[in-house]
Amino acid sequence: MEKIKYQLKEKTNGTTLPDTLGFGMVFTDHMFEMDYDVKNGWHNPVIKPVEKISLHPATMFIHYGQCIFEGLKAFRTVDNDIVMFRPDEHIARLNRSAKRMCIPQIDPEFLLNALKELVNIDKDWIPSKNGESLYIRPFMFGSDPFLGVKPATMYKLIVLLSPVGAYYPEGFKPVKILAQNDYFRAVRKGLGECKAPANYAASLLAGEEARKKGFTQVLWMDAVEQKYIEEVGTMNIFIRFKDEVATPKLTGGILPGVTRKSVIQLLKDWGENINERLISMEEVIEQYKKGNLLEIFGTGTAAVISSVGWLTFKDFNMTINNGEPGDLAKKLFDELTGIHYGRKEDTYNWLTYVVKQGAEVL
Repeated sequence: MEKIKYQLKEKTNGTTLPDTLGFGMVFTDHMFEMDYDVKNGWHNPVIKPVEKISLHPATMFIHYGQCIFEGLKAFRTVDNDIVMFRPDEHIARLNRSAKRMCIPQIDPEFLLNALKELVNIDKDWIPSKNGESLYIRPFMFGSDPFLGVKPATMYKLIVLLSPVGAYYPEGFKPVKILAQNDYFRAVRKGLGECKAPANYAASLLAGEEARKKGFTQVLWMDAVEQKYIEEVGTMNIFIRFKDEVATPKLTGGILPGVTRKSVIQLLKDWGENINERLISMEEVIEQYKKGNLLEIFGTGTAAVISSVGWLTFKDFNMTINNGEPGDLAKKLFDELTGIHYGRKEDTYNWLTYVVKQGAEVL
């Protein structure tokens, strides 16, 4: 693999971040870019100033959707170290998505090094307030100018960085979720387990309709039997019943979340009865009526842990834990964010250091 080239902006007197970051609205100075073709493989890696992409109108991914992406985060710890949370897992998922979408996979070690280099160059953009972080967005797409349905022969990989605040305006306050089976996001053996733009495009209409009714997100159900819950558009879902914590098992229609995997590990180590299984909406409603549904929360890179205070399916409204954050959700949030910001020991080696106590770790 070629060495990374650098085309860096001239340093200014410092970086000034807005008081309110929001999510995905502010971008750093630099991006990583790399090309692929059949003759050269992945080549021409470069870190350069963020710029617009010039594309032919026939660029294949625009017409046929051959595109994937990832989302992970870097944090500034209480000791002023710079860390990334489980980048190896995100890179592995990117490569799984690439395989499913006929996109050439990339060397994990090389990409990890590129992420560390890019984050280190733009480390001044990493916010220091609690709850804030640097969002890292790698994406790949077919770049041939060709009108015809086939895998592309040319690809581009780009990585953007964005300093972010809370994903949901509610912060850690419980969100309001609408479960519905009028539309479906993905199907087993389709693209559901890939981080592909098509899955998100499929969610837009239902999401807009839910927001107009006052809901934050949609809880999707399976497209085959149309009765099992799967995931919320931006997070995996967990349900704490009286005698267990359950999360939908990975059937092929659900994105295998990195935060989901981390939460399952924590719950096992805490002695919780955690089960990955099919969960029907009928069961959720039945257990709610019996008083056995104690807590619902979502897990994801963007929001980390998001407590669900209200869940509606058709005309049946459920208020979860009196609309207050659940104890288990709060414990998980404190544990994960404690690891993110260096307030708790990283006993799982989930953190990859970019800068440690003022020294680069590359």
